[in-house]
Amino acid sequence: MADNTIDKARDLLAAPVRRPNPWGALAAAGLAAMAAVLMAGVMVLGPGVRFEEPPLVQPAFPNG
Repeated sequence: MADNTIDKARDLLAAPVRRPNPWGALAAAGLAAMAAVLMAGVMVLGPGVRFEEPPLVQPAFPNG
């Protein structure tokens, strides 16, 4: 009877077996890819880049 109790206690104290989750790895890879694209955009454009807006209405004749 003591052996059966010890075996039950060992089963309860054993660490649960975890299976790796592929979704966590996929989410981490997606986050890293998004961060890389954003950092590349900042490096290419830089902090001083300005886009000039074209005039909305251009005159039909340049002089009048």
